[in-house]
Amino acid sequence: MRFATFAAGEQVRAAVVSDAGLHPLPEGTTVLDLVRAGLPAARDAGTAALGEPATPLDGGIRLLPPLTPPTVRDYVTFEEHVEGVRRSVDGVGGVPPEWYQAPTFYFTNPYATVGPYDDVPVPPGCERFDFELEVAAVVGRDGTSLTPEQAGQAIFGYTVLNDWSARDLQSREMKVNLGPAKGKDSATTLGPWLVTADELEPYRDDEGFLALDMRVSVNGTEVGQDLLSNMGWPFEELVAYASRGTWVRSGDVLGSGTCGNGGCLAELWGRRGRLDPPPLRPGDVVEMTVEGLGTIRNRVVAGADLPPVQPARPRSRRRKRST
Repeated sequence: MRFATFAAGEQVRAAVVSDAGLHPLPEGTTVLDLVRAGLPAARDAGTAALGEPATPLDGGIRLLPPLTPPTVRDYVTFEEHVEGVRRSVDGVGGVPPEWYQAPTFYFTNPYATVGPYDDVPVPPGCERFDFELEVAAVVGRDGTSLTPEQAGQAIFGYTVLNDWSARDLQSREMKVNLGPAKGKDSATTLGPWLVTADELEPYRDDEGFLALDMRVSVNGTEVGQDLLSNMGWPFEELVAYASRGTWVRSGDVLGSGTCGNGGCLAELWGRRGRLDPPPLRPGDVVEMTVEGLGTIRNRVVAGADLPPVQPARPRSRRRKRST
């Protein structure tokens, strides 16, 4: 089953998606409510809504992010991505041995999620704007220190994720051995809808990974293609690691990290030693399609023109106030 959130005029509604369009759920119900209610209850609500008339997807509506997540974690699980992108971001080639020891993630900005067809502004001060093709799992059950088996049962569904990245800002930040911060928090696309986990079971390979085809194009030219099953850890282990010694909650979003083979521009810049293809500019259209999950398409637009950030002021390091 597929769940979406859409705006029609001033009204925002949750819906179940069919070939006919969007079947609204009862007013006041959100997709996050469904996730927190659990998959059986969500299926019942969706089945009831399918009996109602559908709003066509081209009927003057705007698709929003499928849900408003309380947190967004983003992993880096594709070895090929690390090989290519590391050189372009921090100037060092290869894969650090620490990458193989455990799945690494950072927390990004849940307030910056954007819809599957929204315009995306260039972050202030950014000259090297980039996309990142990912899949995200949505947690459907609270839990702590979960086993991978328990974590698998806690996954409600999946959606496409584009982790937009200001590579020049990110590179500066990570030289301080902290971050990324402003290099990553301007926008994260989620959509077009949230697909329940059971729908993707037919795509599992012999090792339990989801072998979904992933593709990204810029202005109609394909730039990258990979299989989701090339991630170094399956989602069950990512959720289990996120819960290790702490909690995951219903609605939490966990990104797979960027796929390889052109899943972002920075990987190609690192491999080629030059900005080829060039960084994204206003007017560029980035389209991502993931098998079983759908297509998102965002146009890059000019961002806010803000004053430059002030550098740190030299300080005396005195330990007492002057008299």
